[in-house]
Amino acid sequence: MIYLDYSATTPVINDVIDSYNKASKDYIGNPNSIHELGLKSKKLLENALEQMANLLNVSDDELTITSGATEANNMAFKGLLKFLPENKKNIVVSKLEHPSIYKICEYLETLGYTISYVENDQNGIIDFEDLKKKITAETFLVSVCAVNSEVGIRQPLKTIRQIIKKEDPNILFHSDITQALGKVNVNLHDVDLASASAHKIYGPKGIGFLYKSKKIRLEPLIHGSSKNFNKLNPGTPPLPLIVAFSKALRLALTDLDQKESFVTKLNEKIIRKLEKYEKIKINKTSYSIPHILNISLMDIKSETFVHAMAQEEIYIGTKTACSKGELSNTVMALYNDKKRAQTTIRISISYLTTLDEINKFISIFEQKYEELNSLNQND
Repeated sequence: MIYLDYSATTPVINDVIDSYNKASKDYIGNPNSIHELGLKSKKLLENALEQMANLLNVSDDELTITSGATEANNMAFKGLLKFLPENKKNIVVSKLEHPSIYKICEYLETLGYTISYVENDQNGIIDFEDLKKKITAETFLVSVCAVNSEVGIRQPLKTIRQIIKKEDPNILFHSDITQALGKVNVNLHDVDLASASAHKIYGPKGIGFLYKSKKIRLEPLIHGSSKNFNKLNPGTPPLPLIVAFSKALRLALTDLDQKESFVTKLNEKIIRKLEKYEKIKINKTSYSIPHILNISLMDIKSETFVHAMAQEEIYIGTKTACSKGELSNTVMALYNDKKRAQTTIRISISYLTTLDEINKFISIFEQKYEELNSLNQND
């Protein structure tokens, strides 16, 4: 098996599984309980959260544990609403977001809020002048993902923040950093709010976090016991998941530059082999990170090619894992080419990927591509 769909989800590595199992077996007490077992669990919880905060260079009370980035995104957007002045009704988002952001925006529109979509330049970077134009007296939030999930475009968060704050220092800046965390350096002080998921960094599914600067007030999505360590997300803390997430984060951020350099070499090898095909379009810009390689096959349906590769136990993706059978909004935003946007394939690479795997992938890819291309020509 060759797995090249790491942007959809990652395998849980053994060290993380070991941490999860140990927490499950040896720390059975509820961290909210006052007896010895509860206090033991509470101490482990505090240590795990402190480690995460230190790794991210934030305070542990600025991290809210969630079920994943989708919940964190909802918490960030909806949690602000209760505390807004009546005239604050506008949100500015990019055209390169994960579908969960757009679904939240669609919902908020039914409540009377307006959504402005900022343009991007030819490299996929937010158009700074258009961002200034889109910000109005009604704007209370701007949301731009750190790394796009389809083409891997990395946004200059610090610059975007400076532009936003110059226009209006009270406007908050949110970023979904799910595809950036563990791949490239991210500075949470460049944003006011940030969302992430553990399962993108070799951790377990079902857990993520929302970073929230101390100065920001949010209304919880759900209400429950105030005894919980985290009033924004009440209930019994999922201790084994938190411990596993903390371990995954530590491992993901270790030797980050070295890992990125290795992935870059694998990415470049694939591109060198595929760019010789006239009808294969490489969808990338100078701001695309190497972990995500997006291509368009033009005359071959994405799903057909993905299934053909899966028959050889080689697993790649189309668009994002959360959007099937639709054209790529990102590729449309970059190239304004519907056919190109309808035939995208996403190859996502990890530092765990080997050179042998890439060589085999290229060999099978070329074989399948030529077979399917030949069938199209005979039709």
